[in-house]
Amino acid sequence: MMAVAHETVGGLTVSRETFAALQAFEAEVKRWNPTVNLVSRSSLDSLWTRHIDDSAQIFRACPPDASKWVDLGSGGGFPGLVIAALAREHLPRLSVTLVESDQRKATFLRQTARKLGLPVEVLSKRAESLPPQMADVVSARALAPLADLLELASLHLKAEGVALFPKGARHAEEVIEARRIWDFDLDIMPSASDPDAAILIIRKIHRATLT
Repeated sequence: MMAVAHETVGGLTVSRETFAALQAFEAEVKRWNPTVNLVSRSSLDSLWTRHIDDSAQIFRACPPDASKWVDLGSGGGFPGLVIAALAREHLPRLSVTLVESDQRKATFLRQTARKLGLPVEVLSKRAESLPPQMADVVSARALAPLADLLELASLHLKAEGVALFPKGARHAEEVIEARRIWDFDLDIMPSASDPDAAILIIRKIHRATLT
């Protein structure tokens, strides 16, 4: 029997088909970026490591029984479209919803998902204006301070759901600031793409009790 070829993305082993889909996604981002400004021009040359690998590692924290993932402020598809590509191979029962209020970026997300054959739902509204999504997982990358993200996560997560928020070098400070307003359970997964960054894994989000 012929061995199946594999590649690695964000610490995950993926099939050649998934890797090719992510390469096609990378090409679409570069093609659209001059007109829609999906990522900073300075990061285009390192798009794979700074955005695709960085997004893919978030999937490693997805609960294996999750059935609905909602990505807030999806922008250029990071991490939402990357998650959808990985889920198609590793967790096909997972539905992925991308929330993006910028109409041009929402158009990019829809057209790119269609081109890659990814069955995602794109909601072109602000996250705070949506009805509760009852998600197993809520993610957001480079969208807002942690305290604001927890407000959105508390609206759209199931009671037993998990929020996955990649954060940069100030993540410890953001946690301290957020705890002034919110109570939550926190696990920290070190980032594989940036030694100063981390992925915040957050559950049981509630307003802090004032004393």
